[in-house]
Amino acid sequence: MRTPIIAANWKMYKSPAESVKFIREFLPMIESHGDSEVVLFPTATSLVSVIDAVRGSVIRAGAQTMHWLNEGPYTGQTSPTMLTSIGATHVLLGHSERRLYANETYEHVNLKIKAACAHALTPVVCLGEMLSDRQEGYTADTLMAQMGAALANFPQDRAHTLVIAYEPVWAIGTGSTASPEIANETHSIIREELKRRFGAEIADEMRILYGGSVKPSNVAELMAQPEIDGALVGGGSLDPETFSQIVRFGHRDKPERPA
Repeated sequence: MRTPIIAANWKMYKSPAESVKFIREFLPMIESHGDSEVVLFPTATSLVSVIDAVRGSVIRAGAQTMHWLNEGPYTGQTSPTMLTSIGATHVLLGHSERRLYANETYEHVNLKIKAACAHALTPVVCLGEMLSDRQEGYTADTLMAQMGAALANFPQDRAHTLVIAYEPVWAIGTGSTASPEIANETHSIIREELKRRFGAEIADEMRILYGGSVKPSNVAELMAQPEIDGALVGGGSLDPETFSQIVRFGHRDKPERPA
């Protein structure tokens, strides 16, 4: 069975002090829970503080984005070597907000994925359709186009290191969530494309997370679906008690959930 990942995308929230306070409160709440991998994606200014605060625990930390080059005249950018030098283990790539507000393309994402893997960073690669795509029946076409650009010429022997996050843009921060059945069906489309690209054995090992208004009240039903291997959590990850509930209920062997 694929080990679930429960990841927190803190976006542009939490100072270093607020991040450390969160971790001090959060760690005791999940100390007896070892069924899932827990990854935090704080802001760039909080990343070092978070890495120091989770050292020796089951939690890992990563960046919300990065450049694909190791150095150069790129103001405001962070390189993969800089991330590994401070102990980051993961990097979030291609999030819809990066695509929308920072003009990030999947050609850029492709370069970043390759750089992340070359530096032993685990890339969490985001895919997802707009509401209009789904309403007009273009979900599969949109996801195939995104994967085609993001995974172009990606070596098969590195594919097992990739994590895919399906985040329907229409469900991010809106309170709307794809039903577990719809999410699972879409994850199946993604996995079939991974099989076509990398072979069934590798694709069956790869983890596909769901992201889109994940809450304690819906995470168990989502995780009960066979193709959903975890969650990429936004707003629900900002409060330690709420996120601890998502972690505790976010695995397949524990179907109960809070009322």
